[in-house]
Amino acid sequence: MRLDLSLYLVLDPDLCGGPEGMIHTARIAAECGATVVQLRAPKWKKRLWLETATVLKAVLDPLGVPLIINDHVDVALAVDAAGVHVGQADLPIAAVRRLVGPNKIVGLSASNAAQLADAPTALADYLGVGPVYPTGTKLDASPVIGLPHFAELMAARPLPVVAIGGIKQGGAAPIIAAGADGVAVVSAICGQADIAAATTTLLQEIEGARA
Repeated sequence: MRLDLSLYLVLDPDLCGGPEGMIHTARIAAECGATVVQLRAPKWKKRLWLETATVLKAVLDPLGVPLIINDHVDVALAVDAAGVHVGQADLPIAAVRRLVGPNKIVGLSASNAAQLADAPTALADYLGVGPVYPTGTKLDASPVIGLPHFAELMAARPLPVVAIGGIKQGGAAPIIAAGADGVAVVSAICGQADIAAATTTLLQEIEGARA
């Protein structure tokens, strides 16, 4: 499955209103052009991860949108998800790649120049770099990078990059202009009254920045 990082939706169970809300949000966003969907639910037990991921994959596969599982390689393998995303403190990426094999998507979080320089280019497919702006949806997020420093990091990026952290409407275009391949959003879509409009507006902003 082709990896297009343009608009990368990270589902949040609290903002979406639980599993059903996450599935509903993912379906509408994917139909409106979201290019990747990640399931992230740090407080959940594994069975709920598995049940929700199974339905999400069934919804997203016909639309050609890859499902990425945050952290839990076992869940990703169990549902045959498109890939997995891990952080610096999660299972080492070499172990992740051994487990998922050569054909799955593997993403790695990075938040500073040292982590970008050390990025395992032979093992990861993309980097999630942030938080660019202050965020309230990830309580253990690294310190905010800020747009000027983010642009500096992009000048030396070793892999495709999706930016994450506090990105809302109006904040995507500067990130694309700074060199990111795409933006990852949570509250800009999750919990919005009009998911379709929120998704479409963000995509227009991203495409406009590229033009």
